[in-house]
Amino acid sequence: MRKTLLLALIVAGLLAGMAATRWLSLPPPLRANNAAGQFDAVRAKARLARVLGNEAPHPADSAAIDGVRERLIAEIRALGLQPRVTDRFACNKLQKSSGVSCARVRNVLVTVGTPASAPNLLINSHYDSVPVGPGASDAGLGVAAMLETLALLKDRQLPRQLTFLFNEGEEIGLIGARAFLDADPLSRRIDALINLEARGTTGPVNMFETSVPNGAAVRLFKENVRNPVANSMAVSAYRLLPNSTDVNTFVEERDWLFLNFAPIGNETRYHSPGDDLAAIDLATLQHMGDQLLEVGGALASGATPEKRDSDKLFMSIGTRWLLTMSAISPAFLAVLLVVGLCIDFVRRERRTEALPVATAMPLLLLVLLVPVALAWAGLSLVGTLREGQFWRAHQTTSELAIYAGVIAAGVALLAGMKRWTLPQLRRAWWLLFVLIGVLFSVFAPGAMVYFLLPPLIFVIGTASRTRKPAAETAGSLLAAMLLFVTLGAALGLVQDLINSGPLWLLALLGGLVLMPWLIEARPLVEGWRWSRVAAVALAFAVLAWVPAAVAPAYSADRQQQWTLQYVVGAGPDQPLWSVVNDRKPLPSEWAGFGPWRQGTLPFSTRPRWLAPARPVAGLVPARALPVEARATPGGRRVRLRLQSNGADSIALIAPPAAVIAGLGIPGQLRAVDRGAKGPYSLTCTGRSCDGQVVELSVGPRPVVLQVVGTRWALPAIAAPLVAARPANARPQYLPDASITIERVQI
Repeated sequence: MRKTLLLALIVAGLLAGMAATRWLSLPPPLRANNAAGQFDAVRAKARLARVLGNEAPHPADSAAIDGVRERLIAEIRALGLQPRVTDRFACNKLQKSSGVSCARVRNVLVTVGTPASAPNLLINSHYDSVPVGPGASDAGLGVAAMLETLALLKDRQLPRQLTFLFNEGEEIGLIGARAFLDADPLSRRIDALINLEARGTTGPVNMFETSVPNGAAVRLFKENVRNPVANSMAVSAYRLLPNSTDVNTFVEERDWLFLNFAPIGNETRYHSPGDDLAAIDLATLQHMGDQLLEVGGALASGATPEKRDSDKLFMSIGTRWLLTMSAISPAFLAVLLVVGLCIDFVRRERRTEALPVATAMPLLLLVLLVPVALAWAGLSLVGTLREGQFWRAHQTTSELAIYAGVIAAGVALLAGMKRWTLPQLRRAWWLLFVLIGVLFSVFAPGAMVYFLLPPLIFVIGTASRTRKPAAETAGSLLAAMLLFVTLGAALGLVQDLINSGPLWLLALLGGLVLMPWLIEARPLVEGWRWSRVAAVALAFAVLAWVPAAVAPAYSADRQQQWTLQYVVGAGPDQPLWSVVNDRKPLPSEWAGFGPWRQGTLPFSTRPRWLAPARPVAGLVPARALPVEARATPGGRRVRLRLQSNGADSIALIAPPAAVIAGLGIPGQLRAVDRGAKGPYSLTCTGRSCDGQVVELSVGPRPVVLQVVGTRWALPAIAAPLVAARPANARPQYLPDASITIERVQI
């Protein structure tokens, strides 16, 4: 009974600890009072509120962004500074895809500091929003942080110049960054960049990307930031993702030292109407501003560090320390740990005549993988009953169900490993842990930083056991604690990062954090009948899903993705209604607007609900009219004139099988990546697209283009559907829109 109670307390403590992982990297609390020269988040948010005005969406080259720009300029002038505005129609290659995006953009720039021959520091963020939301965090947080930092630095005697670039067009393809590189002479005087972004509205501001090699940038960050949140695993992983920021365009042509910052908490408001001023966490804004002021002030006060340093691995511990090590050191340390652990358990096995520790490693790997299967099964079962992102409003309930599965499987499987002693399981686990780290580092080299110190502490403990028998147990517990505050803190950030899925990945990462604790708890189930342990563990794992199965899927804060579109020209039949949501079945109130079916549209492979719609008079499609074609070696150069006919965005889409070498406008033909997946696309956004001539470099064979015109508004007949949209549902990523599809052969 005593063992049962102790085991129950340990399980409860482990679940509480996993629920608290997000708290390991919270931004510093909002200061009640700021000293002279300190960043003031309240004042910064007030500046942003004046810039955003009525908080209407303000995409690039729209009437709404004209007002935002005027208010931004007025805010800078109120500081006694005179900004300059550049105006350019520009095209930029879409990062990591076979597309090009074009628009007319107006960048706002202001420079402070002592004029000198030394290169400038560039501080960059964008002031345009997506058409579906006001962009108060993305990237209003960056605008607010820059304005407040500008106010604090403008009167300092800085030995070098700082240029603050508020760019337009990031959301439609990083076009403002491209316009700055192509046409602004100042871009040739830059040698360092601080970029501010956002993928959420709350939480710590992560430094998630650095220049390569990163030694100089990481040292700069470590020496000047008081509350660092960063790790090299995230930096490595980000390079594998399709996401991009202005940095991707800047570093394509410039060898700048750079740091990239963004918060990722509560992504459910990101790129939606929920990204408003009310959602901004002042502590998050303060964390961004403090880091900008600390790093920017350091760079403005001295020369930019040389980039010749080798790469560093790094991780923050809490928000107080940043641990760094040479990128070469982990390889040697990993080898030493593997050798040391192997020697230790070989010597010990000769004395104990027990089964070799190596035979326990495949079973421990199974203990890691079984919870992944349990998590997938739990998510699939509850998803079948409820469908949609049922965890969206209360993600912690699903996370705890996943971690409960890890604990249940771990206890049951470890209880069945009766032939292995506790010391053997410890050695087998930490050796396996190091090898898993080596495997992770093949795909994300920065991950190895998390797989060295805990096993090193354990090895030190085992080496001391001859003098102090309790040292091994102490070393094992200390290693588990360090793993929780390092990898556990990273897991807390990952939970926010993958809140749209796949959540089963948390079972693997959670298993790495929980395993040493489960091994230490194994003696509590020794002597128990295995079938009983397995039955109780299975019941616990199943019951843990009950809160996730009954908790509301959506809330006013964390709403369901729900975009309604009216589409004309998708096929020979009548127009269609399109609903893009998280694949949740439509509510019964929508049956009268049906019949609904799952399908796709010609310009997108994303699954959606489709239903016939009535024709609407006066909705004229956007068009692309051929104006010139001339032969080139191996193909043709074709020019077309765009007619928007009221569309806010026009996309020319060619099939993946087409031979396309370049897309853009005359004088700005951008080479496209033929190796990228998906169709080729040339997109023009904004008022200035009407009448704009675009250019395509194509092969000798005819190509049929889809001309997709998008209006960021619905026709009047959509009013009943909008009214029937569920209460806690809103557009995200894609705006409610009217879409026309034409085809033209070139």
